[in-house]
Amino acid sequence: MQEITIKKNEAGQRFDKYLCKYFKEATSSFIYKMLRKKNIELNSKKATGSEKLIEGDVIKIFMADETIEKFKGQTKVPTKSKINTSTIRDNIVYEDENILIVNKPVGVLSQKAKPTDVSINEMFIEYLLEDKKLTYTELETFTPSVCNRLDRNTSGLITFGKTLIGVQELSNGFKLRTFDKYYLAVVWGEITESCHIDGYLSKDSKTNKVTIKKTSKEDSSYIQTAYEPLKTAFILVNNKKIPITLLKIKLITGKTHQIRAHLASINHSLLGDDKYGNPKHNIDLKKQYKINYQLLHSYQLCFKDTTSLKALNNLNNMIIEAPITKEINTLFNLK
Repeated sequence: MQEITIKKNEAGQRFDKYLCKYFKEATSSFIYKMLRKKNIELNSKKATGSEKLIEGDVIKIFMADETIEKFKGQTKVPTKSKINTSTIRDNIVYEDENILIVNKPVGVLSQKAKPTDVSINEMFIEYLLEDKKLTYTELETFTPSVCNRLDRNTSGLITFGKTLIGVQELSNGFKLRTFDKYYLAVVWGEITESCHIDGYLSKDSKTNKVTIKKTSKEDSSYIQTAYEPLKTAFILVNNKKIPITLLKIKLITGKTHQIRAHLASINHSLLGDDKYGNPKHNIDLKKQYKINYQLLHSYQLCFKDTTSLKALNNLNNMIIEAPITKEINTLFNLK
């Protein structure tokens, strides 16, 4: 027999979902059979699996230890010696018991693209393990995770849920657009007026590239992007003075490569964007300014009324900002 007491990170989920995570190698039919036969009890009572777990609940499993271990399977956890957490530690913008917000550097993946990758998500989990804010046992049934994604070469604010409720409330907030997200972008050309643009975005999964059209097409998604020009400057490219503009962008909808492709569709592509930008200008940009990636920075997260949200209550009416990148500071002489 084995007895488990539900902790904070495991509370708030259905009992059957918890059991499916705990018994990774078991089928759902096996789990429901064990519930019906009372081989698995919740608070010493027969359970259906639909119950919502709360902190302090006690689960009793009446099976042989060998059987329990067989159905639990092997828990895959990050290897401490292979993961450096300095990307997290050196760039923390905000942290409390439920969430963490980091200023992600350029070149770091939000999540794995292939099994051998080490993304900021693995760094985050290792950081929690190192600081004893998470245990290997808790990882068997709960995995802290990144709650918004940024392209590898987009810098700025990225959020993580440290607890189950933190993951749930952050993820729902992004999905329902209850937070305002603002980016800084440097584009080719001079823009003098604020604008709200829309269109329809289609993604080619083979090329991982999107296209923007004015009218709806099959499998396209409606998108909206608003921008405000903050400052214009001139840079020398191939011995010619070319205007560039620093924009503050409000991401109204959030689709893959939306900002990059949307601005390129109105002939104001991002500096350094090889996928949607001006190839000739970008080659000169690399040579003269050592800029090898798109100048797009997730700058602000505005948490409006969060008084009803337990995990985000500390952020009520707060604006979280990431430091402006040195490239943007240099190009526009901001400091």
